[in-house]
Amino acid sequence: MLAWYKNGSPREKKTFWACYAGWALDSYDMQMFSFLLPTLIGIWGLTKGEAGIIGTSALLSAALGGWLAGILSDRYGRVRILVFTVCWFTFFGVIAGFAQNFEQLLIARTLQGLGFGGEWAVGVSLMAEVINPKNRGRALGFVQSGFALGWAMAVLVVTAILAWLPAEYAWRTAFWVGVIPALVVIFIRRNVKDSDAFQRAQHQTSDKASILTVFTAKYLRVSMLSSMLVLGLQAGCYVILVWTPALMAERGVVAGSLIVTILIMAVGSFCGFCVTAYLSDRIGRRPTLIIMSMGSWIVTVSYMFVPFNPFIAHVLGFLVGAMAIGMFAALGPFLSEQFPTQVRATCMGFSYNVGKSIGAMAVTGVGLLAAKLGLAQTVGGFCLVAYAIAVIALMLLPDNKGIHLDDLDASEADAASVLQTSSSQTHA
Repeated sequence: MLAWYKNGSPREKKTFWACYAGWALDSYDMQMFSFLLPTLIGIWGLTKGEAGIIGTSALLSAALGGWLAGILSDRYGRVRILVFTVCWFTFFGVIAGFAQNFEQLLIARTLQGLGFGGEWAVGVSLMAEVINPKNRGRALGFVQSGFALGWAMAVLVVTAILAWLPAEYAWRTAFWVGVIPALVVIFIRRNVKDSDAFQRAQHQTSDKASILTVFTAKYLRVSMLSSMLVLGLQAGCYVILVWTPALMAERGVVAGSLIVTILIMAVGSFCGFCVTAYLSDRIGRRPTLIIMSMGSWIVTVSYMFVPFNPFIAHVLGFLVGAMAIGMFAALGPFLSEQFPTQVRATCMGFSYNVGKSIGAMAVTGVGLLAAKLGLAQTVGGFCLVAYAIAVIALMLLPDNKGIHLDDLDASEADAASVLQTSSSQTHA
């Protein structure tokens, strides 16, 4: 499973660690805040509504930031923008640690979110362009596994800080500590270069990426279907992760401490990333995503009908991490093979972040309908619809497994040349 790394070139290995470390840091910073919320609510007397606004603001600004970072990276380079995004969200993370009230923290987290959104699309684009096409699924899948590391580190670091320091200083320290891994990421990225494919794309005469690129005729259909795919996968994932604890409590089961439960899910997600990465290169991106979507829904339904005890709860938690989160290892390779190099990060940034933001609304939808239909039935129904949306999008998108991105770029250039010739003949 790791032969791709062992046989990889020094450039491929440097790029892998640069993208892996950045995604782990992004995950750490994003997940850390959720563990600090109870402390902030207790110290500042925030309402749940105010706490939700802070979380939502970062999510929405991340969607905008991901789109903008994609555009900038298609114009000015992947590595340059990746370093900038880390500097951006680390700086505003430090600022957030100095916040004195709700309003100041809201502004800091909103600005910090702009940096979060850019890491995924730009990092995936860079790795997809550098790695050998036959190993693209495994390489990007293992990059995605950085999410599990960041998630686990957030649990451990925040728990330790809250245990060792007074609450009024602990949450601030948690934000400031983020500088340390950020410096490590910047150090790792110091010698990473943009891909040859990107360098060649820069010399083409095609239009440069812009805000309107996604809405042009040749990219609109694939971008919308990609957004639909991400919407379905993220909606199902959000619903499972957010509402599973409540579903377990409704069935009268306490699945151990929060730390143990989350760590089990993090381990499950890491294993899921590895398996999904292997399958996506072995059987294809589309079949892998369909299998994992079906598995995620089956695990969700199991929470309703399987006899429960703490052991079974932990097993299901592991499977939730492996399937609902682990499936995202195949998403990066699948989307990176849909778009040519000159607009890859732009269209991926839009599709991923817009789909993610809209998909997150499913959490609210479950809360509203559960009062009438019951929590178990609502969760099961929402997940069924979410993964059905994802499967429909998958069936309408091509599976370009292992395609040489130069071939994709050449097809784009040929199409543009034909269009230009046709236009010239028409005017003549």
